[in-house]
Amino acid sequence: MEAELLNLAEINREFRAIAAVKSWQEYHNPKNLAVAVAVEAGELLAEFQWLTPSESVNMDNEKREKVGDEIADILMYLTELSRRLDINLADAVASKIEKNKRRFMQLK
Repeated sequence: MEAELLNLAEINREFRAIAAVKSWQEYHNPKNLAVAVAVEAGELLAEFQWLTPSESVNMDNEKREKVGDEIADILMYLTELSRRLDINLADAVASKIEKNKRRFMQLK
């Protein structure tokens, strides 16, 4: 499947708009956002618990939607965490890919 471009700034604006309506901004500090990422990652993992490798690849539409929801939650919390910490996600990902290439592909 070809990855579509995501507008992370727009995703974050929408996330913050919902938080503003619900008055959740005070809870969106870096510590709480990092915890939320971990909690959502646990919820993602729970969707795969007890599935065989084949079942994890061949999910029905309902299960795929649940997995998509958890992935989206993680992404939304990560966009806000990076914004709060003034970390450019594109730069962080590019840097990490280069580090992985050097580490795992013995590139100098």
